[in-house]
Amino acid sequence: MIADSHMHTYLCQHASGMPAEYLAAAEKRLIPAICFADHVPTPDGYDKDSRMTREEYPKYRQMISALQPGNTTRVLFGIEADYYEGCESYLGKWLREQPFDLVIGSVHFIDDWGFDNPRNVERWKTTDVTVTWRKYFALLGRLADTRLFDVVGHLDVAKRFGYRPPDKIVAELAAPALDSIARSGMAIEINTSGLRRPVREIYPSPSLLQMARERKIPIVFGSDAHRPEEVGWEFDKALALARQCGYSETLLFKERRPAAIALPRA
Repeated sequence: MIADSHMHTYLCQHASGMPAEYLAAAEKRLIPAICFADHVPTPDGYDKDSRMTREEYPKYRQMISALQPGNTTRVLFGIEADYYEGCESYLGKWLREQPFDLVIGSVHFIDDWGFDNPRNVERWKTTDVTVTWRKYFALLGRLADTRLFDVVGHLDVAKRFGYRPPDKIVAELAAPALDSIARSGMAIEINTSGLRRPVREIYPSPSLLQMARERKIPIVFGSDAHRPEEVGWEFDKALALARQCGYSETLLFKERRPAAIALPRA
């Protein structure tokens, strides 16, 4: 098996199960390492219903720290930090002060629209899909240009509900963002949570992952687990996709420094 670099805790307000249960699930599945990456607390009220408060952050840190010694599965401490307008003034300093092993950068909002939130799915029916995807990839490019993050989370999460332009247009829109990711030295994740969503497809699509490979962008694997039983979700399919696109290794981050690890043999 391979490391699972993306999972949440109940502190995000939309996950269930205790961190120890996620660890137990990983050990049962012989996963060598897991990284918790709950949503970053913010000082400005941004998306407050989907993340811990700043007052809860010490509890998050303590819960993960308590799991780290003496387990067959290595436990790493991470965060999923949203990129949005104005976030740099807070995140730039705060992220440097924390003892994270991994920082995942993600985009979940376009202006005031949480476009991948099931509560907001109806808006997709009245929006220009291509314009929305253009805005999304522009934000990803800006995310990469900040150099604040280690990994881009769920690269094409805008497809969650099945609304997307034709593949050729997606490639054209994504190319500048992928160029920025490559220049920044970031990795992207192969995130299997899309297989649990209406789109029923891994993030990113095979064509986008191939574009990333052409740019020598490295990969990590993430289940984006919100329940213990989702740890390592469908990683056999993720591995097959990675090999199909020409990848032979993945990264594991410790203290925000990556180490390359060969993918297991097919």
